[in-house]
Amino acid sequence: MSIVKRFITESMKRTEIDEFLQAKLERAGYGGVNISKTPLGTHVVICAMRPGLVIGRGGETIKELAKSLEENFKLSNPQISVSEIEVPEFNASVVANRVSSALQRGVHFRRAGFWALNQVMEAGALGCEIVISGKLRTERARFEKFRAGYFPRCGEPALRFTKKAEAHVQLKPGMIGVRVKIMPPDAQFPDKIKIVAELPQEETEIVASAPVVVKAPQPAPATEPVSDEIIVAKEISDEHEPVEKAESVVAETEEKIEEAKE
Repeated sequence: MSIVKRFITESMKRTEIDEFLQAKLERAGYGGVNISKTPLGTHVVICAMRPGLVIGRGGETIKELAKSLEENFKLSNPQISVSEIEVPEFNASVVANRVSSALQRGVHFRRAGFWALNQVMEAGALGCEIVISGKLRTERARFEKFRAGYFPRCGEPALRFTKKAEAHVQLKPGMIGVRVKIMPPDAQFPDKIKIVAELPQEETEIVASAPVVVKAPQPAPATEPVSDEIIVAKEISDEHEPVEKAESVVAETEEKIEEAKE
């Protein structure tokens, strides 16, 4: 078998198992399945809103699922484990099943679409898109799209983080399809801007260790002439010597002033 045929057959088998579990575990809030091969067999992880209904009383339901998977889909030694869905609004399969069940109960398609969209956005998703297609109100098939939030169409973030799911419901006019795409809040984008409120610890240490330069106040320009008596008083106040030395300094200054006058 070529590698292309091998991938095609494995993908078809995964799709068949997903459809089988979705029909079997509809009451348990089925949200998807992850299948991985191990040396001991096949590890199957079922995501559901109510794990108790998947396990059953005494593990009867989960044993029946393992037996049916081994017989119908030829899985070698299937080991089934159940994981609970913490936030059902971020699971595209759960949202698609909710919309399809609302349509099956007779709810108007616009009301069901906006109701599911508001639930997903209020839970904190970055973006959501719900497409309901089929014979909605006319004989000719058409589609109605409900979209909100930030939802990129292409690029690596759109392929990596977008969660997709489809569901179908049979009504009197015909088959109605529901396609859901959700962008979870933990998605990372290359153009997303982060605002840092505080400086890193290294920068704060550098700023704290920088020397602080304080400029000495400059003396104000003298506007009035300074008299000889003020000069003498200033010289006396600046000197920190005994009073006798101060008196001799005063006498010398008086002699200088008299000589200057003559």
